This record gives sequence, structure tokens and C-alpha cells, in this order.
Amino acid sequence: MGVESRLAAVVALAQGMAAAQSVRDSWRAAALGACRALDGSFAALSVWERDLGRLRVLVNVGERVEDEEEFPEDETYPVHQFAEITEFLHEQWAGGGEPDAWVETAEGPTAGRAGFCHQRVAALRRRGRGCCVVAPVVLHGRAWGELYVARPLGVPVFDRGDADFATVLAAVVAAGIAQTERLEEARRLAFTDSLTGLANRRAVDMRLEEAIERHRRDGAVVSLVVCDLNGLKRVNDTRGHAVGDRLLERFGSVLSLCGAMLPGTLSARLGGDEFCLLAVGPPADEVVKVADELCRRAAELELGDGVACGVASTEDPIGQVRSARRLFRLADAAQYRAKGLRAAKAVVAGREGPDDPVVRLADAPPEGPAGERRRFRGRG
Repeated sequence: MGVESRLAAVVALAQGMAAAQSVRDSWRAAALGACRALDGSFAALSVWERDLGRLRVLVNVGERVEDEEEFPEDETYPVHQFAEITEFLHEQWAGGGEPDAWVETAEGPTAGRAGFCHQRVAALRRRGRGCCVVAPVVLHGRAWGELYVARPLGVPVFDRGDADFATVLAAVVAAGIAQTERLEEARRLAFTDSLTGLANRRAVDMRLEEAIERHRRDGAVVSLVVCDLNGLKRVNDTRGHAVGDRLLERFGSVLSLCGAMLPGTLSARLGGDEFCLLAVGPPADEVVKVADELCRRAAELELGDGVACGVASTEDPIGQVRSARRLFRLADAAQYRAKGLRAAKAVVAGREGPDDPVVRLADAPPEGPAGERRRFRGRG
């Protein structure tokens, strides 16, 4: 491959990572770009998990064999099997050397200084590959992991020039990973409540719209639990806002714990003393059971006066739910009724007969005498 072709390959790799919509897409773009640039048949990107002493494979692309998944859940290798990570990469590079790539073949090492790695050579033989080039990925001044590209038996093995090019590609991959991490952090902050670490209102609105679309498309059960934490103002007024924040954090932990009882449920703080759980899939009765457990646990907190919970589920007799706004209004109205009744358990929309007061309250027109219905704080 000539200089111009290699430059074009570097640009294509960088553009592929920049266009990725998720972290996984970024990993895949990195491995695919490197595989194509080095004319390989297979590539993998792995991260060095220092705390667990292992290399964890993030993605496998190209011609995969039976035991190689594209995004493996548990493909890991103890670092003591790969001396270059702790010795060659860390010791030599930290001592002033360069994080150079190296080549190994099914017959043993070739161009490069890493030395013989019998586990890697055995893997080449077992999977019918003739050679590989391994390039350290260095991020934020530390060894982050490695980029691995292989070729099949019967084709020219990688040479020193390929190894040098792999070093360049690994640097481009590192820059792409750094950019992806920054974007992910920005996304996380945009959809996370800074005090509790739960999802925020923006995240709920987005997920709820998607959930209602699923409900309209294939009938998925969508349930929303809206909670109002009782006594926060009293705590703030008598003990200070720092203690009030502690109450919010503690309730947030309880909400997260209860939400985990329903797989895939989103736990969120809507703002102020309002929280919610959004569940897609579980039956309504399971969601109500969790909401009741949430009420019980909240009542046991040393601060505050428990919580008022309202539940609305598309599985209950609440009429058609064509919009996220209507489900929100129903859950909010149920929570309002729970607060008025000082209910120790959740109030559930649609479960009090044909003239259900929660459904009537939620669906009443916004106009009318003062006090006839609740002002739904901008959810109109």
C-alpha cells in the first residue's frame, strides 16, 4: 500500500469513528478501519482492565470463527498471558521507549521487539490464521489496551512497515476513543440529575416517547410511576438545604433499588421533590407491587414524611394512550390523589370503576372553576 493509500485509510478510520452513534459503534469502526487499512481478514479491539488484571475484548470484526462474537460479553484474557502489556508496553514505554506495534506469526515472532507469546501464537494456529500485528493503544498518557489485526494462512505476513503503520492507526484509534468518551460524558451529563445520579426529565421525556411508540406499534405495556416526596420543604426550612439534599439523595437510592426489581426500568428525578419510574414490558401488577414497596421503604427513611405514588399503565382500563403526555397526566393525577388521601400505598389510574376519579381528573379540560382539577405544572 502506497503513502497516499495509507493516508486515505487513516482518514477513513478517523471519519468512521467520528460518525459513530454510540461507544460500541466507535469500537467497531476502529477495528474495521484498521482491518481494511492493513489488508487484514480479522481485527479486534481490547481494553486493559488494570483492576481485574485482564484484557477484555470489546469487539471482533471480519472473518470470525465460531467462538468469536462481534461484541463478546465475557471474552477476557489474564494479562500474565500477554507479557507485552505489563512488561513490553508499560515498562519499556514508561521508561522512554515508543509504544511500537509488533508482528507475530503462527511460527513465532517476527518484526518487532515484543518477544514470543505462545498463547497468541497458539490462538493463531487454532483459528487458522497465519500472522497478526499488535498495536498498543495509549490514551491520556497511559496504556489503554491494544489493537489486533490478523491475516489468514497462505498470504504474505505483516512486515516492519505494516507494524509501523499499525502504530499510527492505534494513535488514531486512541484519539477517536478520547473523542467518544468526551461525547458520552456530555450525553451523560445532559440526561443525568447531578444531585442524585438518576436520569433527569429530559431522559424521561425521550424514553417515554419511544415507549409509547412501541406501545402503539406492538402493544408493549408501558407503566409510569410518579412520586412526590413528602416533607421536603419542612426539612429544608427547619434543618437546612444540605439536609434536604441528603433526603433527596437517600430517596433516589431507594427509588433506584426498587426500580431494579423491574428489569430495564428507568429511575429518574423529574425536578424538585418529584421522581418517577418508567417500565416497559412488565405487567402492570408487578409495577404496582414495586410502587407499593417504594412507598413502604420511603416511609422508613429517618427524614421526610414518606412519598405519594401514582401509577398509570397502558395495561389498565384508562382508555387509549396515544401520547406520552396523556400517560404522564394520568400518573400525575394518581399521585395527586395519593397525596390527598395520604395513601400508604400507590394509587393506580383506572382501578376504581367506570367513573375512575383519577382518569376523570387527568382528562378534565384545563378550563373550569378554581380547584376543580389540579394544575399539572406545565404538562398541559
